[in-house]
Amino acid sequence: MKALLKISFTLLICIIVLIGCSDGSNKESGKVTLSLFSTVTNESDQQAIEHAAAKFEEANPDIQIDYNFPGGDYEDMLRVKMAANDMPDLFDTHGWAQQRYGEYVMDLSDMDWVADLDPALESIFTDDQGKVYAYPLNQAKDGLTYNKHVLDKYGIKPPETFDQFMDALEKIKEKSNGEVTPLWFAGSEKSQLGQFLDEFATPLLITHPEHNFSKELETGSFDWSKYTFLPKKLKEMQNKELLNEDVLTAQIHELPQLLAQDKIGFVMATTPIQSVKELNPDAELGVIPVPAIHEGGEQSWIGGERHTMAIWKDTEHPEAARKFIEFLAQPDIVKAIAEGTSLPAGLTNATADVYYSDDYQKYADVQVEPYFDRIYLPSGMWDVLGNTAQELLSGALTPEQVSESTGSEFERLRDQGK
Repeated sequence: MKALLKISFTLLICIIVLIGCSDGSNKESGKVTLSLFSTVTNESDQQAIEHAAAKFEEANPDIQIDYNFPGGDYEDMLRVKMAANDMPDLFDTHGWAQQRYGEYVMDLSDMDWVADLDPALESIFTDDQGKVYAYPLNQAKDGLTYNKHVLDKYGIKPPETFDQFMDALEKIKEKSNGEVTPLWFAGSEKSQLGQFLDEFATPLLITHPEHNFSKELETGSFDWSKYTFLPKKLKEMQNKELLNEDVLTAQIHELPQLLAQDKIGFVMATTPIQSVKELNPDAELGVIPVPAIHEGGEQSWIGGERHTMAIWKDTEHPEAARKFIEFLAQPDIVKAIAEGTSLPAGLTNATADVYYSDDYQKYADVQVEPYFDRIYLPSGMWDVLGNTAQELLSGALTPEQVSESTGSEFERLRDQGK
């Protein structure tokens, strides 16, 4: 039955993709329609992109942007499109500009905005031959988002270590009498849970000199039992009721309301503030780097490529697509998208008043590390992280079985990619 459901889902995705195929032109109106696919999931980020697209269409009435936000289905849809060599005109490479999508994207190195690319992103978007793979709408600088009202109310300092983090979660539960969820996940989307495993893998396995397994991961000789700490802690959080009770069914659109009501202590990554402020103008959030795990370890920002815009190399409308990216690279649009997504801009031609600027400045000396999966895991492992986390919290896998399954998939996908 599971196999049939999987086949049916794949067929459904294929049908959706095929239905969406067109030559991108509206023959009756004479307009060019550019298909755009993005991984953006939260409403305020989507609005930032939609507003930019609307301004572009107003300035270019002969070009229409057909934007799509597939959410958790993004990976499956793009894989089908890559297999069919029928990509969207514009799409988000979300951390895989070179490794996964490199052969599908147009070289943008001759565009004017490249001169303003933030130096911190040059190695991510540019290869040794000078090819530029995508346009950065913003850049990631992730850790944990926390509710300032909640931490202040219960006298909790932002944690610097994992032990302090666990202690903070337990204090929130105890002092709020269970009225506040210490760590909240929209676990109906596997990527939300995968984020926990991916971010904390860096301090567990990479940044501490005595616990640096980068060479073993690169050569495929890593002992995956050393990874078990993370699923053990995630399961411990669930057992201690430090996670939301509906962790496996909660949806991302619920997050702003709960934060606005001070019902959440922490969430993973960086949460845009706009949709929260709309519900509660007095809401206050903060961001901190990922806490250190090992004694003597240091905190880390997890960053690099976040949301991007790449052009399919075989698009039938290259000039229109390039025109759209040129529009996005204007200083006022760069500023608007950065502020709309609460993240640093990808270009240096504008200064964005990002809500978390003070936090970024406070932790300016903290090293920014690349996402663990983008450097040390083969393509396809992001789904594995999310799937195993869901199975762990559903009781289908033990923490040890999570490590075994992750290791097996690591080897399979690594061999498949050779």
